[in-house]
Amino acid sequence: MARFLISIHATERICLALALLTVLVLHAKNLPLDTASTKTMARREAHNRDRDGDPVALLDFKSKIQHDPYGIMNSWNDSHDFCSWKGVLCGRKHKRVTSIDLQSRGLVGFLSPFLGNLSFLRTLMLGNNTFQGGIPPQFGNLFRLQELYLSWNSLEGEIPGNLSQCFKLLHLNLSSNKLVGSIPPEFGSLRNLESLVIRDNNLTGIIPPSMGNFTSLSVLSAAINHLEGNIPEVLGQLKTLQGIGFGENRLNGNIPVSVYNLSQLQVLSLPSNQLHGTLPSALGLMLPRLEYLQLRDNQFWGVLPASLSNASELGRIEIGDNGFSGRIAVDFGGLQNFILLFAADNNFGSGEVLDGLQFLSTMTNCSQLVAIGLDHNQLKGILPNSIGNLSSQYLSLGGNQIYGEIPSTVGNLISLTTLFLESNQLTGTVPSTIGYLHKVQRLSLHSNKLSGEIPESLGNLSLLNELYLDDNHLWGSIPPALGNCKQLLPLGLSKNNFSGLIPKEIFGISSLSISLNLSQNSLSGTIPSEVGTLKNLAGLDFSENHLSGEIPGTFGGCSSLEILSLAGNSFQGSFPEFISSLRSVQILDLSSNNFSGQIPQYMASISIKTLNLSFNDFSGEVPKQGIFGNASAVSVVGNRRLCGGIPELQLPKCHPLRESKKNMKPLRFIIPVVITSSFLVIVVISISILRLRSLQRRRTQPKLPNFSGRLFLRVSYRQLVQATNGFSAENLIGAGSSGFVYKGVLTEGGNLSVAIKVFNLQHHGAFKSFIAECDAMTNIRHRNLVKIISSSSGLDFQGNDFKALIYEFMPNGSLETWLHRADEHQQHIFPIPNLLQRINVAIDVACAVDYLHHHCHKQIVHCDLKPGNVLLDSDLTAHVGDLGPAKYVHSAPNLQETSSAGIRGTIGYVAPEYGLGAEVSSSGDVYSFGILLLEMMTGKKPTHPLFTGGLDLHTYVEMAIPERVMDIVDPVLLCEDHRRTTAANSRSSPLGETKCNLLEQCLI
Repeated sequence: MARFLISIHATERICLALALLTVLVLHAKNLPLDTASTKTMARREAHNRDRDGDPVALLDFKSKIQHDPYGIMNSWNDSHDFCSWKGVLCGRKHKRVTSIDLQSRGLVGFLSPFLGNLSFLRTLMLGNNTFQGGIPPQFGNLFRLQELYLSWNSLEGEIPGNLSQCFKLLHLNLSSNKLVGSIPPEFGSLRNLESLVIRDNNLTGIIPPSMGNFTSLSVLSAAINHLEGNIPEVLGQLKTLQGIGFGENRLNGNIPVSVYNLSQLQVLSLPSNQLHGTLPSALGLMLPRLEYLQLRDNQFWGVLPASLSNASELGRIEIGDNGFSGRIAVDFGGLQNFILLFAADNNFGSGEVLDGLQFLSTMTNCSQLVAIGLDHNQLKGILPNSIGNLSSQYLSLGGNQIYGEIPSTVGNLISLTTLFLESNQLTGTVPSTIGYLHKVQRLSLHSNKLSGEIPESLGNLSLLNELYLDDNHLWGSIPPALGNCKQLLPLGLSKNNFSGLIPKEIFGISSLSISLNLSQNSLSGTIPSEVGTLKNLAGLDFSENHLSGEIPGTFGGCSSLEILSLAGNSFQGSFPEFISSLRSVQILDLSSNNFSGQIPQYMASISIKTLNLSFNDFSGEVPKQGIFGNASAVSVVGNRRLCGGIPELQLPKCHPLRESKKNMKPLRFIIPVVITSSFLVIVVISISILRLRSLQRRRTQPKLPNFSGRLFLRVSYRQLVQATNGFSAENLIGAGSSGFVYKGVLTEGGNLSVAIKVFNLQHHGAFKSFIAECDAMTNIRHRNLVKIISSSSGLDFQGNDFKALIYEFMPNGSLETWLHRADEHQQHIFPIPNLLQRINVAIDVACAVDYLHHHCHKQIVHCDLKPGNVLLDSDLTAHVGDLGPAKYVHSAPNLQETSSAGIRGTIGYVAPEYGLGAEVSSSGDVYSFGILLLEMMTGKKPTHPLFTGGLDLHTYVEMAIPERVMDIVDPVLLCEDHRRTTAANSRSSPLGETKCNLLEQCLI
């Protein structure tokens, strides 16, 4: 029993010990557990604080948005979890913002620096919006960022160098902005970068050698900037590089040999630089994966390497505007993906190789071929029959030395839209099989030696909008079937041997708008009355034919005519009355016909630049006003019965029709004596005059611009330097942010006064403005729009890009100069415009705006209507200019085609709604026109110092109507009225009072 009790006691002690041990163990374990719990709680609190900072950053970004057309930001509010906001993605684990994608949302505003606090952000995509200002340097804090897309915005300033702290960055796209400065050399630390796209900005400086550290880079694009210097050799270290794009910069030197060792390279794009040298003969072996070779507009020379045949993936070669020569020895037969060869304006062929077109046969295996452009080389040979097996849509071989006939197999090119074979030595006939090319839109065969008749099958080309057959040996009649080509814009058949009547079906082509040129043929008969249906035609030339009869009055329907030549025919009758209705005509040539009667006085009031009435039978007095006051612009020689005019015309004085009886009596005795005694002399002189006239009529008269080519002159940089005395300050007549305007005189082809707008290519958007203004001004015509004469695009003497537009010179300057003369000298040059002149200017501007808004193919909104853009010619006719900021507006809502970059107007004239981000519309021009009218009548600019504290020009005028309107009228108008009012017609007299009342009513 005792032993049993002892055993129980021992057992209790053991249990007690175990219990104590358990407590100790648990206590020991609880100590570290409590510490870990404390750290976890701290991390959670910090995470919650950071997570709370994400919506703060997002809401600050929202506050910087000024315009949100699609309401994307509406969901960004406290009533929703920020992870559910549109365009925002969060991570599943931490619920932190990892991605923001707001591309192409039409957003306008500024980038918030608070975005740099989104420390979990991996993707930021804000491209294709209108963000302004600079790129916040705080973006360099985004150490997890992998993708940054800010392209197609209006960002300014320099690229922050601390973006190099985003070490995980894979893709950086800052293209199509207004960024300036150099490429940050710190970018060399972005060793994970796979694509760097910074094209279409205003970046300057050199390509930093640190780019050689981009060991993972596959795409490098910095085109359309102002980069200088050489392409660095270190780029050859980027073994993963697949695409290089440095086009449209100012790079010079050779392409480094190391670049040709980039065996993974697929795209080599270096156009429009000043690079030179030759291409390695083994190029196709060194770059076996090459797909796109673009070297146009440089200074390369030598041959095109035949080894390119080994680059089996090659699809595009663009090497135009260089100095390449020799044969094109590339075998295109194995290039299954080849689609395009543009090698125009080189020296291929060199005029010696007779089989210089053999390579075309090797291209028949290129099933994806789209375009071949080899115009203006020296290729010599005949067109192979195999040309019909090409799959090309564009074939341009003009300006070479190709001879022989056009193969009939050309009719097999059923996909062809453009065929240019002009300016060669082609013979034979125009193949009728061309009529099978139902998709062709442009056909140019001019300046060859083609003969025979125009095939009727050309009438099957219903999509044709450009046809040039000028300067050949074609004969026969003009086929009426051409009238089926209802989309033609120019039709050129000049300098051939066509005979017969002009088919009236030609005048059923209502689309004709550029030119109709039938000159220098043997056409006979009269002009069909249907000519009046060509309402959009700008140029018509029927000169040097055998046409006769009277000019049909329906010609007045050709309301857009700018150039009309009927010279060298046998037309008769009086001066055509319809001329008075052709308000746009600039050049009129009626010389060497049989017109008779007087020159109407209204011709002196028509705004015309050149008038040739020579060698007709006009009689009476020649006016002295208008164009007749400029002897270099008008010709009336060979009209023996004309008199008067300015002395420079060297015409006899006119005698009065009625003499007094005192003077008539002696004349009754003198006249018979003079007639009798001079009869024989007159007969001899008459015969001599007739023979002289016959010889003079055969002489070559000054011809109109040849419509078989372009309507515009080709003007080089050297010509512009000569025209402006080296762009001297004396020739400077205007300046603005986009460039400078100089007055010049082009001496080739006669002394032509012009205004030359030289674009400042350092200014963002200048290049786009140049292209836009070229497009707008060459596709629209109106008597109240400034006429563009030509353009010039190339390099200056220092090798810098140069772009300029050449306009018709307006001797009376701008409306702004007339309204606001700065000094007495200007007041002498630009007299004070009276009320009637101002009203006429207003009507002219209204006509121009109405034309842009309602009578163009697509509605055009000017966007910068102001007195400085209204120019006045010698007759004070107003011409609206500067269409650089203009926009094409489609009929569908919210769709706009921007023709140039830049602001939407000038302060004071721009519509208020534009400041709120409204879309461009014609209403904006109407507002600007209203401001222009108020400025013309008050003499005050909308930015006059008077207009402060809420008072503007509109309110200023509105407050004065109707009782105090005379108080706000331009004092110059009242002074002019006072000067023209005699003492008898003072304001106190009834006539003077009536005159003032009329002035007041007009202004109200």
